Amino acid sequence: MSDPIRRLIHAFSKLPGIGEKTGARLTFFLLNADPALPRELAEALLDVQTRVRLCSHCCQLTEADPCRLCADARRDRSVICVVESMQGLMAVEKTGEFNGLYHVLHGVLAPLDGVGPDELHLRELMGRLNGVEEIIVATNPSVEGEATAIYLHRLIAPLGITVTRIASGVPIGADLEYADPLTLSRALSGRRPL
Repeated sequence: MSDPIRRLIHAFSKLPGIGEKTGARLTFFLLNADPALPRELAEALLDVQTRVRLCSHCCQLTEADPCRLCADARRDRSVICVVESMQGLMAVEKTGEFNGLYHVLHGVLAPLDGVGPDELHLRELMGRLNGVEEIIVATNPSVEGEATAIYLHRLIAPLGITVTRIASGVPIGADLEYADPLTLSRALSGRRPL
C-alpha cells in the first residue's frame, strides 16, 4: 500500500476499537491539523516504544526501574494487589483507597487462547512474596479472571499468605432490574453490614 493516506488509515485500523471509518476520520483530522500535532504524536509513539519497559519488581510499564510505586517507601509492602493489566492498576490507583504495592500479570489464564501460567508474570510475583501478608486479586469478574483468581489462591494460600478477592456486584447508580443473575448473586454473597 504505497498511498500514504491509505497506509495511515490501514495502520490506525489495526488499533483496538478502531475500524476503517474511524481510521479514516483520524487520518483526515491529522491532515488538517496543525503540522506540530502529527509530529508530536509520532515522537510520543517512538518515545513509548524506546523508553518504556517492565518494572523488574511489579511488571508494570515504566520508564524508571523500579517504577515510582515500587520505589515509594511510604507504600505498604505487606500487601500486593494483583491486576491483569495496566488499566486495572490505573483504575485501582485512581481510587486513592489502596496504598500497597501492585503486580501486573499482563493477562489472565485463558487456555482456549493458549494463555497458561507460563504466559503470565507469575514467576516474578512468587519471587516477591517475602514479608507479604496479603495478596488482593483484582482481576476482572470474567470467567478467565475468576479462573486466574482461583489459580492464584491455590498457588499462594499454602504459603500462609492471605489471598482475598475484590468484591463485585451491582454498580452504584444501576437498576437491579437490568443486572444479570451472576452480578446479583455476587452482590448478595458479598454483602456486608451497614
